[in-house]
Amino acid sequence: MSTEAVLSVRGLEVDYPVRGRRIRSKAEYVRAVAGVDLDIHPGETVGLVGESGCGKTTLGTSVMRARPEARGGILYRDSRGRLLDALDLPRADESVYRREVRMVFQDPHSSLNPRMTLRDIIAEPLRMLTDLTPGEVEARVRDITERVGLHPDHLRRHPHAFSGGQRQRVSIARALVPGPRLVVADEAVSALDTSVRSQILNLLQDLQDEMGLTYLFISHDLSVVEHVCDRVAVMYLGRIVEVAPTEELFRAPRHPYTEALISAVPVPDPRLRGSRERIRLTGEVPDPSKPPSGCPFHPRCRHATELCVTKTPAPRTDPPGRTVACHHADDLEPAGATGRSHPPTTSQRQE
Repeated sequence: MSTEAVLSVRGLEVDYPVRGRRIRSKAEYVRAVAGVDLDIHPGETVGLVGESGCGKTTLGTSVMRARPEARGGILYRDSRGRLLDALDLPRADESVYRREVRMVFQDPHSSLNPRMTLRDIIAEPLRMLTDLTPGEVEARVRDITERVGLHPDHLRRHPHAFSGGQRQRVSIARALVPGPRLVVADEAVSALDTSVRSQILNLLQDLQDEMGLTYLFISHDLSVVEHVCDRVAVMYLGRIVEVAPTEELFRAPRHPYTEALISAVPVPDPRLRGSRERIRLTGEVPDPSKPPSGCPFHPRCRHATELCVTKTPAPRTDPPGRTVACHHADDLEPAGATGRSHPPTTSQRQE
């Protein structure tokens, strides 16, 4: 893995007005993303997890330059090695960014134009972002159609003729046809039947190997994240509270919110059920327009102290490769961690 990040998010903030964009008072804004820092390296899959409303999709759409409210820095290293700021992008580089950074949306039903054929849907990015001839466009469309597991004969049809899984394959083809380097997958399998999810996940992984892709994989399903991601960033109330390699995060989470999320993941092996404590968070997610003082998680944290109420914890990297924003990360022994999603060994069963 390259040490130079393909995408670096620095101090990203996104505010939404509560009663309209004309109101200037800070009290009338909801801070959906509050000072996020995140690096994504070439060839890796970074998972972004958290409860609904924590700001995951807002972060993803900000990377796609779809949030004019975004402030901070989103630095992207393009295929020529240039460092571009997505929030302050020269017009000459807009097509480069849109060609190299693409998105797969959550709902394959609403993200496709029902009046367009599959050929037009997949070809549209090429016609808008490249100078390819009609013959080259047709060849590229047929190639990516076959790569995602669809037959070229399907190109004459409209989206209504396909199942949800097939429509998501079309969405993936549309995202990949310009030859991107970074793909933001926003809940790419959450709207699909369970039987189809594994097919789409395997397809995304195969395409990553074939095309050298980098993924920002946004999901609320930690079982899926554990399966496909190299690193995981945990988000709560607009902030990144922990970042770690996937295996280490699931084995030993260092933030109380992370341990609560992992404790809720179903254990498929009946021999391991009941081997870890199920942590039930009390209370509701705080109102983002009126966030609590200090650590944003302290009203629901069973480890909270007076320090957590009064002081916001700064993210710190320790050990290398792990970042956590918790005052007591070194003192906690998370009860939600198991580190074993597979059957125990003989010695473990004897113990």
